This record gives sequence, C-alpha cells and structure tokens, in this order.
Amino acid sequence: MIPHAEDDPARAAFVCQMKQVLDVYARPYDPARPVVCLDEARRQLVSEKRQPFTDRQGTRYVDYEYKREGVATLYMVCEPLGGYREVLVRESQDRFNWARVVAHLIEEVYPDADRLTLVQDNLSAHTAKALYEVFDPGRARRILRKLEIVSTPVHGSWLNIAELELSVLVRQGLSERIPGMSALTTQVNAWKDARNQDQKGVDWQFTTDDARVKLKRLYPSIIT
Repeated sequence: MIPHAEDDPARAAFVCQMKQVLDVYARPYDPARPVVCLDEARRQLVSEKRQPFTDRQGTRYVDYEYKREGVATLYMVCEPLGGYREVLVRESQDRFNWARVVAHLIEEVYPDADRLTLVQDNLSAHTAKALYEVFDPGRARRILRKLEIVSTPVHGSWLNIAELELSVLVRQGLSERIPGMSALTTQVNAWKDARNQDQKGVDWQFTTDDARVKLKRLYPSIIT
C-alpha cells in the first residue's frame, strides 16, 4: 500500500520516485531520446475439454471445464508520445528475459536513438546486471550506455503507462481461454497492429503540480 503514516520514511521515497516518473512524462517528444514504458504480466493458458457451439438462436455455449496448458508472460512495451507499442510473448518472467527485451529495444526497435529512457516497475527481475549475465561484456556495456532507467515507486505501479496498456490489451484483444503460445501470440499481434495503425497515443495529464494537490498527504513533513 502507499505509505500513509507521517513518520514512515517510505513516504519520502515514494514522493521522490513518483516525481522522477512525472518529470519524465512531462518531457516533449524527442525521437532521438524516446521515453518507453515496460511492464509484464503472466497469462494462464487453457484449452477447452469440450468444443463450444452456438445454437440456432445464436446463443453460444462454453463448457465450464477446461484444461490448464501452462503460463506465458506478456512483456508490454509502450512509447506514449510515439503512439507505438509492442507485446513480446515469452515462456517465463525473469531477469534474463528482461535483459533480452531491453536489448531488443536498444538494438532493434530504437537503434538510431541517442538514449532511451525506460520507465518500469521496481521489481527484482529488472536489474541491469542481468545484461552481463546474458550478453558478453562489450555488448552489455553498449546497451547500458544508451539506457536511462526510471523506476516507479514501490506500490506505485499505476504510474507505469505500460501497465495501463496491458489492461487495455486484456479487455480488447484477448480471449478468456487461450490454448497455447501460438494462439496468444496471434491475438496480441492483431491487437498491437490495429492499435499502432490507429496511432493511439497516451495523453498523460497527471503532473507534479497535480501530485502536490491530490497527494498532499504523502509529502513528508520538513524537519526544521
């Protein structure tokens, strides 16, 4: 939960990191220094035990029983001002896959950028050292030199725009039951392509000035 007690030192940490994120969101669009948000979510894969059918009146029937087919991880990449997003489907969620996703962004999606600012949740798997575990030292260092990491505060994942995009994906683009990785990839790609084609940007309106008013209770008392 967001810290509320006046003597809780976590309040200062929350405000500090929140303002870092909000300052990043306030930057003007610069294709040479894109701001990209990253978030991930696990998705249960299930298949039908009995094939659904639709009767003559158009009513669709789905059996309540299903078969578990494992779990996949969705890595949501979102550039709010660029109107771009990408969803990468992986079998697991760990620091190694995080490193590969970051390398994909730096080397393939934004190879010509001078620097990429990455906004992400404050998770243990989001660690720069993983780049040195996955890639040779020279490549890892080249990636890090082009990377600025900004973490949302603990219990402040709502500040990550990629988390909002994941919510939109679940509501708009995914079936309730998806039998496997191939079907999941097909669905997320169809949603991603349609959303990118429409150039759906993100109009983030919560600013540092808003935070001072609406979240005033979170600001620690100044010691004099």
